[in-house]
Amino acid sequence: MSMKSTNNKTWITVLGAGLVGSAIIKDLALEPKFNIIAVDLAAEGLASVNHLENVHTRQGNVLNQEVLHEVCENANLVICAVPGFMGFETLKKIIELGKNVVDISFFPEDAFELNALALEKGVTVVVDCGVAPGLCNIQAGYLQTKMSEVHSYVCFVGGLPKTRTWPFEYKAVFSPADVIEEYTRPARFVEYGKIVTRKALTDLEKIDLPGVGTLEAFNTDGLRSLLFTLEAPFKKEKTLRYAGHVELMRAFREAGFFDSSPVSINDQEVIPLQLTSKLLFDQWKMGPGDEDLTVMQVEMKGLEGGQKVKYTFDLLDYFDTESGIHSMARTTGYTCTIVARQVLSGLFSRKGISPPEYIGQTKGCYSNLLEEYKTRRIEIRERRTVLDQY
Repeated sequence: MSMKSTNNKTWITVLGAGLVGSAIIKDLALEPKFNIIAVDLAAEGLASVNHLENVHTRQGNVLNQEVLHEVCENANLVICAVPGFMGFETLKKIIELGKNVVDISFFPEDAFELNALALEKGVTVVVDCGVAPGLCNIQAGYLQTKMSEVHSYVCFVGGLPKTRTWPFEYKAVFSPADVIEEYTRPARFVEYGKIVTRKALTDLEKIDLPGVGTLEAFNTDGLRSLLFTLEAPFKKEKTLRYAGHVELMRAFREAGFFDSSPVSINDQEVIPLQLTSKLLFDQWKMGPGDEDLTVMQVEMKGLEGGQKVKYTFDLLDYFDTESGIHSMARTTGYTCTIVARQVLSGLFSRKGISPPEYIGQTKGCYSNLLEEYKTRRIEIRERRTVLDQY
């Protein structure tokens, strides 16, 4: 694979060619001015993109410093789409190489720990740049520029199979390990200006959403950077599933199936989470012909022009039958590629670590995002309502 710089070409390195990474690569490859280096440890994802004229593939482990340096050396921008468990360390190494980055690895560590390093290297680093976190943060940042005061923020979001099948009523449209993490990690949200922590899968409520019908919403730890960057006395994020899935997952969790401490069975040490994962992941995996949908509703209330107002953003996106790209890959991956273009063009150029809400606060970025979504047949419905009271 030749990676020598080419005149008038922009080099983009994409680390990770899985479900979302391959969608990112295919979208970027539509522009002849881009040369893309696609990197993955597995050959499967690379096989889906190595036929594209301006894509160069490299099979290798990006945790290996030599491999990472080789694939990033000539990059004008790096997209980090590796699994969450390796995201923070990979991002740190990319920043150390002095490269601009857009990241969707959704690692559990605090990205702001890398802010000093990013500022020292003079690079732009956008993290959590998917759909949720990602698009919902951008919308929150955008409304922060319109409202003089924000009262509340709530996001309902879910990636779901189009066809429901017993017993789980669910298929994983991103890493199944990260799905289980959603069910076990304590959920943080904000009430009356204070951070409150509750168990995941709690505060179950039913919500009717346009085009989908009634879904179940429950607490998950999805606010991430908005816990600290958005000033509002009430903030929460809830995940959406079809009816029945939540109770089943609560039963699994309370019975110990998600525990990581070993138990002894016939003198053999078994970790329940590993066994559960092995059994669940095969059943949760999207199979050939399986279609998905992504549904999200963001609601923010606050003061605008002296009035109490409520903004509601609705997203409903489906599997693309023409391209064969899943909806979660579309909504996550295309948010990433649009922001990557904004960084490359200089529309967004803030140095240091930037969560997506900083994109929304930057003039021209949100309107550009909507325009680019439209060309990819992703629609956002926006409603503004004047309120008598919150």
